[in-house]
Amino acid sequence: MTQTTGTMITFRRPDGGDVPGYLVKPEKSEGAPAIVVIQEWWGLNDQIRGVAERLAQAGYIALVPDLYRGKKTGDEEEAHHLMDSLDFGDAASQDISGAVSYLKGITSKVGLTGYCMGGALTLLALGQNPDVNAAVVWYGFPPLDYIDAAKIKAPVLAHWASQDEFFPAATVDALEAKLKEAGVTFDFHRYLAHHAFANETAVGPGRIAKTQFDPAWSQLAWDRTLTFWGRTLWS
Repeated sequence: MTQTTGTMITFRRPDGGDVPGYLVKPEKSEGAPAIVVIQEWWGLNDQIRGVAERLAQAGYIALVPDLYRGKKTGDEEEAHHLMDSLDFGDAASQDISGAVSYLKGITSKVGLTGYCMGGALTLLALGQNPDVNAAVVWYGFPPLDYIDAAKIKAPVLAHWASQDEFFPAATVDALEAKLKEAGVTFDFHRYLAHHAFANETAVGPGRIAKTQFDPAWSQLAWDRTLTFWGRTLWS
């Protein structure tokens, strides 16, 4: 498979501000749908760039908004500080909405996906971007009171780890009930895994506690994800 790499671009927020982002296009981009990829708390690092590149290899245009404006880290304490400093409402309504609008200017079908912190932002942004065509959430969501489920119009696929100590199974069940009550079309998959099971860097002594990459479950989740994108974004 041909290696796909992207470039840094700048796109516009609804309020007129500029946002940097990492854009990757497939070898044949004409008519291809697009996906906004939302980072984990580490920032726009090589791992999340790799997610965008993997999607491009599968035929999608992918854009990762740089929510931290150039800042990134591999240190857990610093990542926590960066996440706490992020205005989630602004990121969802401005940065991510701007990314969706930018991609809508290129193609008609746009999806939204995010990991951990990015999963939470995916659910927040869905309520503010009714023109998003589909979304995939990877083991993350905000406090349930912050989710306006009635405004979520796109189908949602979500991957959860049953041994996740950051997002316990009971809270995932509560989220499922909330989406069901609002009439959201969704499909939840649960895996016998720990948090960040699809992050290939969550291995060895450098990983944070309570996280663990699992190649088997990661591959299954990716297969389900690509099937979902194929059903919802290609016409």
